Amino acid sequence: MDWKNPAPAPRYNLVVLGAGTAGLVTAAGAAGLGARVALVERGLMGGDCLNTGCVPSKALLASARAAAAVRAAGRLGVRTGEGTRADGPRVDFAGAMERMRKVRAELAAHDSAARFRDLGVDVFLGEGRFTAKDAVDVEGARLRFARAVIATGARPAVPSVPGLAEAGFVTSETVFELTALPARLAVLGGGPLGCELAQAFARFGARVVLIEVEDRLLSEEDADAAEIVRDALAADGVEHALGARLIHVERTPTGQCLALDGPGGPRSVDVDAILVAVGRTPNVAGLGLDAAGVALDANGAPRTDDHLRTTNRRVYAAGDVVGGRQFTHLADAHARVVIRNALFPGSAKASALTIPSCTFTDPEVAGVGHNLKSAAAAGLRTRAFVQPFDAVDRARLEGEDAGFARVLVEDESDAIVGATIVGRHAGESISLVTLAIEAGIGLADLASVVHPYPTRAQALGAIADQYQRTRIGPRAKGLLERWMAWRRH
Repeated sequence: MDWKNPAPAPRYNLVVLGAGTAGLVTAAGAAGLGARVALVERGLMGGDCLNTGCVPSKALLASARAAAAVRAAGRLGVRTGEGTRADGPRVDFAGAMERMRKVRAELAAHDSAARFRDLGVDVFLGEGRFTAKDAVDVEGARLRFARAVIATGARPAVPSVPGLAEAGFVTSETVFELTALPARLAVLGGGPLGCELAQAFARFGARVVLIEVEDRLLSEEDADAAEIVRDALAADGVEHALGARLIHVERTPTGQCLALDGPGGPRSVDVDAILVAVGRTPNVAGLGLDAAGVALDANGAPRTDDHLRTTNRRVYAAGDVVGGRQFTHLADAHARVVIRNALFPGSAKASALTIPSCTFTDPEVAGVGHNLKSAAAAGLRTRAFVQPFDAVDRARLEGEDAGFARVLVEDESDAIVGATIVGRHAGESISLVTLAIEAGIGLADLASVVHPYPTRAQALGAIADQYQRTRIGPRAKGLLERWMAWRRH
C-alpha cells in the first residue's frame, strides 16, 4: 500500500499493461535484454494465475484429492480413522482454504513489484490508459513508448439470467474467499474450471449439482474422454444436469432456488451458493484503445495478427486478453513471441506454438495438437493408436486405471498430429508428445525410448510399439517367418 511509482523515463522501449503471466514474462524478458521497460498494474501483481486462477485452484484441488484418497484407502487395504466410520475423513474446509492462501502468499514474492523493480523494470501501480498511439497515462504520469503490450487478461463471464445478480453468486475470482463450505452448491458450466471445482467441493463434502447447457461435459474434448470425467465426478457425488438451461434464480430464506429447463422437463434446485464458471471475457474496458488505434474483434478482444500485433503497429497483445484458449503457459509463450517481434526484427508466429492443455480433474485430461474431434473438423486423415490404462501395470498397481492414452498420426506416415491422455498425472505425460511434435519426432522413433518400469509413460511406449507392428506387411511377415525357420536349423 505504500508503493511509490517512479518518475517516468523520457521514453520506453516497452510499456506493458497488466502484471499477469504474459505481462510479467514480457517485462522481465525485455528488461533482461537491456530494454527500458515500464510495467503498469491496476490490481494485484501476479494477475489471475497467482491470485484467482492456477495457484489457488490447484492448491485447493490438492486438499480435495487428499480427502478423496483417505476415503479410497480401503480399496488398497488401508483402514483410516477410529472404528469403521462410513462417513470418511473429517474435512477442515477453512483449514484447506487457509493453506491455499498461505501457499499463494509465499509464491507472491516472485511476482512482486519490488522484485520487478530490482530486475530493472519501472513498476507503476494504478489505472493505465492509452492517450495516444505512443503514450499511456497512469496516475498522472505519461509513459511514452516505442512499443507497448496489452496483457490485461480476462475476467469471468456472467450469464444474463433473471434473478442471478440479485440472488448472489461467486466466480473464479471470488470463490477462493470462502471460509465455510456451502452445504449445497450449484456450479454453472461444465468446462474445465467448472468440472475441477465441482469435483473438489464434492470431495470436501458439499452436495454439488453441475449445470451445463450442452448435453455433455468438456465439449472441446473427445466424447470418450469427457465420459470418463463425468463418471469420475459422479463417483465423487456430483449430480449432473446436462442439456439444462437456467431460466431464473430466486433468493430464498435458506439460499437460492434455480429454475431449470432440461431434457426431463422443468425442475428446481435449492442451493446455498452458486458458482459461475461459464467462460471468460477480455479485460479491455477503460484502456483507451480508441486513442491507441487498437480495434477489437467480434469477441471483444484486441484484434491481432499471427505476430500478436494489433491494428496499431506499435502495440501488441498477449495472454488471456487475446481470447481463444486461456492457459498460463500459453500466456508465457505469447510473451516470448512478443519480445522477439516487438524488440527485434522478428517474425515469430503464435500459430507456430505447440501448446498442450490439461484439465486438472481426477483423472486429468491432457491434450496437445488435434484430438479426434478437431482432426475430423479439420478434414485430416489420421490413424489413432490407443492404450487403455487398465492394461498399464503402474495404473493397475495404484488402483487408478481409468482412462487411456491416444496418439493420432497422419494416415500415410508416423508424423504425430495430436494426442489425448486421460488418467492420473496425464498433464505430466503429455509433455513427451509435445516435445515429439515440436521436434518433428515421429511415432516410430518414440518406440526406441526406454521408459522406467513401472510408470504410466509406458502407455506411450506401448502405443509406439503398436505403430511399429503396423509397418510389418504380409510380404515382410512372410520373409521374417522364412528367415526364422532357417535360423532354427
